[in-house]
Amino acid sequence: MKKQLSVGLAVMALAASLTACGGGSGTTTTTSAAAPASESPAATASASATSDSAMVDLKTASSSKGDIVVDGKGMSVYYFTKDVKDSGKSNCTGDCLVKWPPVFAATDTPKVEGVTGTVGTIDTPDGKKQVTVNGMPVYLWEKDKAPGDITGQGVGNVWYLVAPDGTMMK
Repeated sequence: MKKQLSVGLAVMALAASLTACGGGSGTTTTTSAAAPASESPAATASASATSDSAMVDLKTASSSKGDIVVDGKGMSVYYFTKDVKDSGKSNCTGDCLVKWPPVFAATDTPKVEGVTGTVGTIDTPDGKKQVTVNGMPVYLWEKDKAPGDITGQGVGNVWYLVAPDGTMMK
């Protein structure tokens, strides 16, 4: 009986430990709990810094059109003029989403670097979090193949780059 109880407690402790370490949100939460004795604070800080910089949802970059907003991989992001600011939904559906995939975030509070516009998310019909800037959903362009490409600018007179302050670059 004692052996079963010990195994049960060990499993519960492991589950609690894994739950506390899970999430992968890319955001930093400050707690008053001490780091486990098995990890040194320096190792924990180093791992956190590495994963945080890789988990940026939006940042800025220079382009031939000026400074623009890009996703965490450096790909240009765009506004769709048929979207309605603060509507909480995207008007890009069906084939549009194939050509213009949404920029997604893992949490309601995307991690940004250099973007001064108001960044948030809306829920997509499939339950994902699409990133918004100044209340407008943002997208990638299927024909942009490398960081720095801005071939979606002006497509159909409805797709435009996003400036760091959230304005539409026409």
